[in-house]
Formats: sequence, C-alpha cells, structure tokens
Amino acid sequence: MDFTLTESQQGFVKEARLVAEQIAPGYKQREIDRGIDPELRREIGARGLIAPELPAALGGRGERRLTSGLITEQIARGDFNVAYLQVVGSLVGQILAANASAELAKTWVPRIARGQSIVGIGLSEPGAGSDAGNPSLQARRERGGWVLNGTKSMSFALQADAAVVFAKTDGAQRRGRGISAFLTSLDADGVRVEGIDDMGTKAVTRGMVHYTNAWIPQGNLIGDEGQGFTQVMQGFDFSRALIGLQCIGTAAVTIEETWEYVKGRNAFDKPLSSFQGVAFPLAESETLIEAARLLCYQTLWLKDEGLPHTSQAAMCKWWAPKTAYDVINSCLLLHGQFGYKTDRPIEQRLRDVLGLQIGDGTAQIMKLIIARQSAGREFAP
Repeated sequence: MDFTLTESQQGFVKEARLVAEQIAPGYKQREIDRGIDPELRREIGARGLIAPELPAALGGRGERRLTSGLITEQIARGDFNVAYLQVVGSLVGQILAANASAELAKTWVPRIARGQSIVGIGLSEPGAGSDAGNPSLQARRERGGWVLNGTKSMSFALQADAAVVFAKTDGAQRRGRGISAFLTSLDADGVRVEGIDDMGTKAVTRGMVHYTNAWIPQGNLIGDEGQGFTQVMQGFDFSRALIGLQCIGTAAVTIEETWEYVKGRNAFDKPLSSFQGVAFPLAESETLIEAARLLCYQTLWLKDEGLPHTSQAAMCKWWAPKTAYDVINSCLLLHGQFGYKTDRPIEQRLRDVLGLQIGDGTAQIMKLIIARQSAGREFAP
C-alpha cells in the first residue's frame, strides 16, 4: 500500500488548498446566507475539484478515487459545507455514470462535475431515517413513466436542480427488495421543497422534498427496476470515506489554529503550550486525526484497487465524524472564552461536524455493517 502522491494528485491538493484559503473568510457568511454562491460552485467545478474520478467523457478528469478524498479534505479546511459539494458530486456522479442510461448520464454528470448543477440524493425519509431499505415513497407505472408519492429528506434540497431518490415499485414488503432509483427534477409538477432549520450545516440547506402525483419519465429510471437498492447503494462505500475526510480536514485545521493560539497566550508567565494539560490533549488529537485520515486513505485505495472495503468504509463513517467532533470540542475548550465566541469558526465547525454523526448513516448502522461483514449476517445483530 503506497500513499505517495502522484504529480497530478499533488496538483489537485495544491489547487484545493488555494480554494480553502479563498473561501475560509466567508465560512460564517455562507451560514448566515443559507447557501453557497452558484458562481463559487462553478469556479470549483472549473478547477476540476468536483468528482475528478469521473471519466473525461462525462466531464471528469479520470483520476483515482483517492484524489477525490484528498480534495475533499483540503476544501473542508476552509469551509466544511463547501466541501460537501464534492462529496455529493462524487457520490451522485458515480451513481449516474455507473447505473443511468447513457443519455441521462450525458445530460447530468458533466453538469455535476462542472459545478453547473447540484443533484441531491434522497434516501432518508421523515419516518425512516435509518431504515433505508423500506421506503415509504411509492412509484407506480403511468403514462409511459412513473408517478411518485411520498417525502424524502436530503441535503442541498433548496439548491439542487434534481435528485436521485429511492422508491418502492412492486409492493414487496421485504426490506431492500422491490426498490427502484429515479432521477427527479425538483422543479417538476407535483414536487414541493420545504426547508429545514438545522443547528448546523445551514449552508447545505437540508430540506424535505414532497412528491404528490409527480410524473417521472421512464428514461429517468436508474439501474434495473426493483434493483435500485442493491445496485445503487454500492456507491455509498465511496462517499463514507469522503465524509470521513471532510470531517478530518475541518478538525485538522482547528488543531493547527489551536497550537498557534496556545503558543501565543501566556499564563503564569509561560506559554499555555508549555503546560502538559494543554499540550497533551493536542498531541492526542494529532494522533487520532492522523489515524482516522489513514483509515480513509486506505479505504479509497482499496476501492481504487477493486478490493473489498465495505467494513473500512463503515469504520470511516462512524469513527471519523465522532473523532473530529471530539477533537474540535477539545480545541474549543483550550481556547477558553474565545473559543465559545461566535466570531471564531470553532463553534460553527463543531455544529457542522456533529450533523455527520447522523446524516448518511448513523454510528449504530455502521457498526451493524462491520459486525455483519466480520461475523456473517446470521451471527450478527
């Protein structure tokens, strides 16, 4: 296993770090504005920093998946929420490139990679967040297409042009069976978007998307009918490692800022950093973040090599967000009263990172995946 970066990857890291420096001053304002400027999104896409692992024929750069992780980590240093553009872009872009019709993929995937459009993903529902294999959203055949009824919860609901959603199509009662995936336009008749006021990730504008007799063309079916859950869900192993690195990038920059703060602030005639009670928690944070980073890199390397990585991806998803939250919280406390102020980014980072201990799969679900991979489904919870 070799994580030596190629010349191309070094270039992407440098470019993403420049973007992070550019966007960091606007982190708080984007929360206040409740959104990400479309021009910024297009600029990031033009630099090749959204879904670069996609094939060049679909607007990507033909890079390895690890490159996407490196980019996500760097952008998250400047703005946790802007980095989520890359996470969702890679996840949905991969789903469409691998499973959608050629026509549908050529229409939407280049727009995602160029930052021209956001395509969200609707897996969770108001009454079934973790029970993704048993959606209430129903799809029935009608007029040469499908009619959808139900509600989905998704990130970027107020900024996306379209969304990939999962719906029951054959009435099967068993979880994970009879589920199909569709690409739905969010400005279509019968589709209504309702914003949600979360405590963090406000710039991501999470919301509920309500489908009321919304008609979807047959060509917008993604993958085989009734096989959407098993086919499309495979892409989540990829995004779980990206989410881990999104959280790690935010925690890493917070550690760096905290070292500078404790070196420059004195107590009892000595820098705060000279006290073990200050330096040792930061040393522990450095260790934990480095370990989480390497786990995420390993997961993406395994995916690039075509090797099994489901357990590692689940580990990334439950452990990295928790570790990042704990580290940022520790750094906030080391800043004392100044960390608690809202004019510094630490409290916002803490709120933002917390959301990914919930969204895209809770720790309990991830541990269930790990247990089933290790012991076998018949011996696990």
